[in-house]
Amino acid sequence: MNDSSNSILWTASDVAIPEEIWKRLEDRGLKVLLSDKGLNVNEKIDAISPRIWVEQINGDSESVLSQLRDVKGRMPLLPVILIAINSNVDDAVNAIKLGAFDYLNGKFTPDRLWAILEAALDDYYIPAAQQSIKAKQDYKKKRLIASHPSMERLLQMAKKIAPSRSTVLIRGETGVGKEVLARYIHENSNRNDGPFIAVNCAALPENLLESELFGHEKGSFTGAVNRKKGKFELASGGTLLLDEISEMAVSIQAKLLRVLQEREIDRVGGQYTIPVDTRVIATTNRELEEEVREGRFRSDLFYRLNVVPLILPPLRERRDDIAPLAEFFLEKHCQLNNVSKKSLAGDAITFLKGKEWPGNIREFENIIERCTLLIDSEKINASDLEMIFGPVEVQASGVNLNQSAIPLREMEKQMIIKALDDHKGNRTHAAKMLGISVRTLRNKLHEYETDYPEP
Repeated sequence: MNDSSNSILWTASDVAIPEEIWKRLEDRGLKVLLSDKGLNVNEKIDAISPRIWVEQINGDSESVLSQLRDVKGRMPLLPVILIAINSNVDDAVNAIKLGAFDYLNGKFTPDRLWAILEAALDDYYIPAAQQSIKAKQDYKKKRLIASHPSMERLLQMAKKIAPSRSTVLIRGETGVGKEVLARYIHENSNRNDGPFIAVNCAALPENLLESELFGHEKGSFTGAVNRKKGKFELASGGTLLLDEISEMAVSIQAKLLRVLQEREIDRVGGQYTIPVDTRVIATTNRELEEEVREGRFRSDLFYRLNVVPLILPPLRERRDDIAPLAEFFLEKHCQLNNVSKKSLAGDAITFLKGKEWPGNIREFENIIERCTLLIDSEKINASDLEMIFGPVEVQASGVNLNQSAIPLREMEKQMIIKALDDHKGNRTHAAKMLGISVRTLRNKLHEYETDYPEP
């Protein structure tokens, strides 16, 4: 069946399709193609270009979610519906995060199933055969912006080492785009057909991070009701990004070192080692040499990670990139927010180049997105930007601009503390007002050695 307009791929082999659903689909000129779970989903989707893919999830969530991640990475607009034989809140949350159109309890009613199918069929649709092309085009649009000589040299180096299997350590301040550079390396490697999986080492406590990275066997600890593959296994043949590697507990650092040396992992509670072919890229915004001296980071792991060190400069040190970045983000957010195309006047570019951007690219993008939403004119000038910046900077800083100059670092610290004070310590609200992420806010507090109590 090659007509992409009239087929639904149904691999939920343990779930019967109600007869009335069959009839409703046929009335719309649609056919259901039944396949068992043993097939290569990507090959099947490429062959038939379905309108919808329906899969089941039942105790094998890691493999199904891995398939979902792969399919959505290649064909982001293909609606995927997961039917849970035994529903699980964690699976539902993870499925939606990975782009599933819906997560349906296996005890559904025919009307419920039809409502989801109908909504997916009426959703914005591009044939699956064209989506891989669109995804590649989208990737090119999301390329790293490199007009400044330092960035051009960095990208040349990244492209040169990309085909190797060597470990890469990307260093730079929060918000400079370390994950974007990691994806650039992956896309330019011979592993670009494999998975790219990112793990935030700061987001999980020690016991959960170990299981997340290396997996666990059923019954290995309380709550381990099924075998779980870790991210090293799931990323085998591809790239694993260890974000904020400096936040990893020393006990897990030892296990990570062994994986990098031996290319094999031990699941928690496992009896046998499992070989993995995973390229590791690590990122940090800390000075790891200092972490080693203080005993918070293993020196042998540092040397193992630091095979290819890449340092991403902060935005304030590559102001030549500001104009092309602004154009890119303007186009992006005008499209996403369905507003008319906008451009920046010369004085607006000068205004932006004069800022220090402590939150780097992330802060810069937030400001540009705010412009697309709040400024109605097609041409954005410096006075518009002053309006956008004014309330945030003055209210957040609490600094009298007529007083003698104070160090930028101290002004930034005052802005953060004032924002937290204004929101009674709520870090999410304070970060939103400042135009930075909660993670950036937390890192800044740590940098300033400010122990601001959470509410």
